[in-house]
Amino acid sequence: MPKQGAGNGDVIRIVPLASPGALVGAPTATATGAQLVYNNGPLIANAEVFTIFWGTGWQDPSQSGLIDQINGFFDYILSSALIDQLGEYSVPGYQIGYGQRTGTLTLADPGVSGTVNDSALQQMLQDQISTSAIPQPTVNTLYFVFLPSGVTVTQSGSASCQQFCGYHDHIAGNLFYAVMPFPDCSGCQGSLALFDAITSTSSHELCEAITDP
Repeated sequence: MPKQGAGNGDVIRIVPLASPGALVGAPTATATGAQLVYNNGPLIANAEVFTIFWGTGWQDPSQSGLIDQINGFFDYILSSALIDQLGEYSVPGYQIGYGQRTGTLTLADPGVSGTVNDSALQQMLQDQISTSAIPQPTVNTLYFVFLPSGVTVTQSGSASCQQFCGYHDHIAGNLFYAVMPFPDCSGCQGSLALFDAITSTSSHELCEAITDP
């Protein structure tokens, strides 16, 4: 679902809250006859995902165990049949293929609590890049930022667990990132296990970022 970004006029892509009963892991019907139009923008051909777990909440035993699970999810999904399927959206100059997870960072300083907005998330990324704590961005780099339980993300007047479950955006057209608030709310977790809710939103944003960063 497109949403107008604040400040720079960009359009960001979000995962909205689910309607009751939607997050149950049931198969969905396949759309037929849809025609997509390529508007000459960039694609991420071979995604290089770097995961960032921001906040001391990720040191809590109730959440720390998820880090290896989430990283393992990306290790698998980036060279899976899902990427093969995305290959149909390749265009001249951008042949979508397998990617890889290039690393991970658990970031406690600076801390984050309460509410954090998208501008602060962008600043954090730029600060970590400037100190080489995370890799310099390339045309394939996609930073995934995971927030701990108890932290609300706001973007252009909307808030996580109220209007959205996750989103992706870019800085200056060459730094691509996705934001994953903790899905411990009915609109984002539904009846799914916590890990399944996290990976459901993550896979959604991964696919959208690859085809429309």
